[in-house]
This record gives sequence, structure tokens and C-alpha cells, in this order.
Amino acid sequence: MPQSKVVTLRLDPKLAKQLDKLADASQRSRSFLIAEAIREYVSLNEWQIEEIKKGVEEADRGDFASSAEVERVFKKWKRRAS
Repeated sequence: MPQSKVVTLRLDPKLAKQLDKLADASQRSRSFLIAEAIREYVSLNEWQIEEIKKGVEEADRGDFASSAEVERVFKKWKRRAS
């Protein structure tokens, strides 16, 4: 079994009650649900930060879409929205 680290956090009583209801309904522990939520949050934010870094690197290299490319995308989305 992998090692785990104990972390203490404070929750608003209403959120704690919602968490307990979810834990009961899903037959999972409160700790499991909190760890899963944190895992998802970290994964999403790591991905987002990496994509931002890539975008900044592209911009630093001057790798931008041309005006014609931007216009094509706008037209495509405008047609879809109509």
C-alpha cells in the first residue's frame, strides 16, 4: 500500500454535511472523496498551467495566427452560431 500523508483542513459546516451525504450515497469515505477532488483539481490546474506556458513560449517565438487564419475561425464559429 502506498504511503499517504495526513492533511487537516477546515470545511464550512454546510459543505461538510454535503460531503457526508455524498460519502454515504456513494459508499465511499469522506477522505476518499476529498482526495479524489484534490487529485482532479491538481490535474486540471497542472494541465492548464502547462498549456499557458506553451502558449507563452509560442508567443515569445512570434508564432501567432495570421489575420486570415483568425478571420476563418471567426467565420466558422459565426456560421455555427446562426
